[in-house]
Amino acid sequence: MSFSYYGELCTEVYDLTKKIGQSFCGDLEYYQDKLKHCKGRILEAMVGSGRVIIPLLESGLLVDGVDYSPEMLASCRQRCEERGLKANLYESNLQELSLPNKYEAIIIPGGSFLLIEDRQESLKALRRLYEHLQPGGYLMLDLFLPDNNFDMGKSGGTSTFHLPNGDTITMEDKLVEADLFNQYKVSYLKYEKWRNGKLIQTELQRFALRWYGVEEFKLVLENIGFSDVVVSADFVWGKEPSNGKQKFVYEAVRK
Repeated sequence: MSFSYYGELCTEVYDLTKKIGQSFCGDLEYYQDKLKHCKGRILEAMVGSGRVIIPLLESGLLVDGVDYSPEMLASCRQRCEERGLKANLYESNLQELSLPNKYEAIIIPGGSFLLIEDRQESLKALRRLYEHLQPGGYLMLDLFLPDNNFDMGKSGGTSTFHLPNGDTITMEDKLVEADLFNQYKVSYLKYEKWRNGKLIQTELQRFALRWYGVEEFKLVLENIGFSDVVVSADFVWGKEPSNGKQKFVYEAVRK
């Protein structure tokens, strides 16, 4: 069985655990407040299935979305249609991003930028995002540092998710690679869907996470060409980062 990126079972779990309008540590409220005065287009990169974009659309903002996963985009599109919302949703990875619009703001919530495993690919993605901003437009994204679990081959346990139709999905997480020097780790996630006690579907996902030091990522943004980079902790504007368990929000302006 080949590995998926964000496949069908992963998307079902994602929809269940990241509901529309659900806020994690105040992230949704932070982005809503920072974007509320935008008059132009906004892009949510790595949009997923709509947790953030849908509340933004419902507030009257003009927001497009882009994601690499067709399954995630299909879920997001369906959720928008159910609410009578229209949004331009594009399928692309950020490294090859080429959209018809320039944006007043681009956001990447939920730490999703860390899912770009290769450092050079992450730099390509930031350059493409920079090019998609209007002069004076700004990028906002949040990052986090990984936990301290680097026990190779050790299972992170099995999680169980109960779907509305009565089916059950189990997910087993196993760390298979960790490189502290190059700042990334890789886990294999095994999803199994069960119906009336019988296994009906299996999906394997390779889940990679690359992290950055707080000051390191600020320098990365400045080297791309961004200016006025501000780093805030825990979705409180201007709060200085003070420990590794916090969330770190970056705001940077295209010159």
